Amino acid sequence: MADKPTAEIHTPINAEEIARTFDEVEVPIDLSHHTIDDWVTLAIFWAMCGCVFLQFFTRYVLNNSFAWTEEVAVFCLVAVVFLGSVMCVRLSKHIHVDFLYRYLRGPAGRAAATFVDILRTFVFGYVGWLVWRYKTIIPNEQMTTIDFPKWPFFMLVLIAFALMTFWSAKVAYGNWKRGYSILERPGAFDGSEEELR
Repeated sequence: MADKPTAEIHTPINAEEIARTFDEVEVPIDLSHHTIDDWVTLAIFWAMCGCVFLQFFTRYVLNNSFAWTEEVAVFCLVAVVFLGSVMCVRLSKHIHVDFLYRYLRGPAGRAAATFVDILRTFVFGYVGWLVWRYKTIIPNEQMTTIDFPKWPFFMLVLIAFALMTFWSAKVAYGNWKRGYSILERPGAFDGSEEELR
């Protein structure tokens, strides 16, 4: 014989109680962690969005597209990617794998994290140097669709790598001074470690 299903019990509530469930505590907006390069990235992002919208509008609404919008949007995207990476380096928000550090405790984990900090800084500096060399090879190259040089975009990429090298060195120094990095103790950086206390 099957058990009889139990009836659901609902506590009656009034409209005022329902309305209070939507009340949220206003969290103050803090923009202090943003630097000038973040705002430049945002401006270039909106310029790229404008180019993409203009491309869409002229192609599908006017049936006569502006060819230059696609090329400018591509160069803006390149600038957004590399300048956006600066913020990721500064805030230690790049994708990283910390699985190995669960098994590497103590001095071995610290040595591996220090090696990653040094290697990351070296790679950013070396790629920045390569971008500088590439920029010097093609100083007068123009865009295909408009008479505008490419060097400003390469300069933005070069500046981005210089800033990534700087912030990477600063993060490495902070990790060394603190005695651990986000790889070793991710909970100390996202706040979850404090919740356990």
